[in-house]
Amino acid sequence: MTRLATAAEPDVRDWLTLAEEAALALAGLTADAVNAVRARVTADGRISAAQLEREQHAAHGLAWLATYAEAVRELAAYGRLLQAEARFGETEELLVAIGVGEYCAQVFGGIPMSQGEIVRLPALGLTASQIAARRTAAIETVIREGSTPAQRARLVARIREAQGAATMGDAGLDETLEAIRAEMRKFAESEVLPHAHQWHLKNEYIPLSVIEKLADLGVFGLTLPEEHGGLGLSKVSMCVVSEELSRAYIGVGSLGTRSEIAAELIIGGGTEEQKAQWLPRIASGEVLPTAVFTEPNTGSDLASLKTRAVRDGDVYKVTGAKTWITHPVRADVMTMLVRTNPEEAGYKGLSILLGEKPRGSDEDPFPAKGMTGGEIEVLGYRGMKEYELAFDGFEVPAANLLGGVEGQGFKQLMQTFESARIQTAARAVGVAQSALDIGLRYAEERVQFGKPLISFPRVSDKIAMMAVEVNIARQLTYFAGRAKDDGKRCDVEAGMAKLLGARVAWAAADNALQIHGGNGFALEYEISRVLCDARILNIFEGAAEIQAQVIARRLLDGAN
Repeated sequence: MTRLATAAEPDVRDWLTLAEEAALALAGLTADAVNAVRARVTADGRISAAQLEREQHAAHGLAWLATYAEAVRELAAYGRLLQAEARFGETEELLVAIGVGEYCAQVFGGIPMSQGEIVRLPALGLTASQIAARRTAAIETVIREGSTPAQRARLVARIREAQGAATMGDAGLDETLEAIRAEMRKFAESEVLPHAHQWHLKNEYIPLSVIEKLADLGVFGLTLPEEHGGLGLSKVSMCVVSEELSRAYIGVGSLGTRSEIAAELIIGGGTEEQKAQWLPRIASGEVLPTAVFTEPNTGSDLASLKTRAVRDGDVYKVTGAKTWITHPVRADVMTMLVRTNPEEAGYKGLSILLGEKPRGSDEDPFPAKGMTGGEIEVLGYRGMKEYELAFDGFEVPAANLLGGVEGQGFKQLMQTFESARIQTAARAVGVAQSALDIGLRYAEERVQFGKPLISFPRVSDKIAMMAVEVNIARQLTYFAGRAKDDGKRCDVEAGMAKLLGARVAWAAADNALQIHGGNGFALEYEISRVLCDARILNIFEGAAEIQAQVIARRLLDGAN
């Protein structure tokens, strides 16, 4: 085993054993917190929605605590995997030691749910004796010795030695997945990265030639079953692809996401005829899909959705408004969440239609009868463009009702939430890695007071913690992807990966911009784009608050 000496203590430490012991302590602390919060939100033996809402700070804090506990557990598992394969070197040990030390310190000192919201253990209803009992010798050691200035300085030294590596340290993947990473990285560096900033500044579409090359690489059919024209690869492979493409430009990294989620909707809820009609064409990139779910006054409250679809002979006529629709102009099919039964309140009256439309252009964005739209100008996440859409009698063949049965729309959509959130976590890791790449390069090149910025401890500390948290978010994302590949229910795992990954991406982008100083505020510098792109990750595919609510509810209901 590789062992690491600390500056404060000459004895070497077995960081993997310490990480495992710390993970056990945090698991126990989380179990205590679940019981404490549950007592606050239970009425008549059941979880009360009203009381859960009143206790949002505690409930969401519980979600963050559980996420941190899982992160520490996954760091330990990551290290053990690499150790078993003789791949656990000094860089990887530093990533584990600093990560476990920092996250344990935050658990017992205060976890940042956002910049201005810190959750502390007493707020969860934990007593001083309960907290003290879980603050074990291993916890004390990792807090004292894990994330020290000397450790962080050594990690930065190792990072500087390894510049040009695909990731900071071994990512823990097998040879096949690393080969996929290398192929995607090569494509991104040649076809995307040189142009991404100008696409962003000019608010231009990602060129169709780039989309065609993604199709040739198999990106749109990566996880689709082979019998439907796909490659039949794992969700973890899509995580790697999304990560590397988003590292170059989040818009390109999101193209594959859109196709995979549309395909998953059809695989999970479509008829055999619908599968045969759509899946091979989505897999090949012939058909580009877009999701048409959100409405102006609903946001995350899909039960309040009002867009109507009325059956008229062999067609449904759709009337209503949608907003925050990504890439609708160039899409060929829309997965449309509509209300087919106005008599059914809430989710029960919802259905999904596969709305076909011709591709548009900037000059004529919606050459489809009964459909109009206006662009929403956005800070970041460009390249596909966002629109508000209006439908007035837009016709969809009745044969395009997903599954052929009305009222199944919300259930069908729910089946895709896990994959969508894992995908978003992977995109967040890519954006965070991009911020680290850019921040490190600038810190090396920019000279102030006679030496490069990276020579100053406050700058190198930023680089170190960015690398540590990118690795943590990456491991949580792969963990969720593996759970999905194993066929397990993984809404908690996917939620944790998305929740933490989005925060890590924003923190990394913010810190990288800070390293740039005033230059980071100039549009000509890439980090300004990355900051804008990072901000959306805490909002779409489940805002951070919604994500924490979902995790907390599952924990309180007895999720394992």
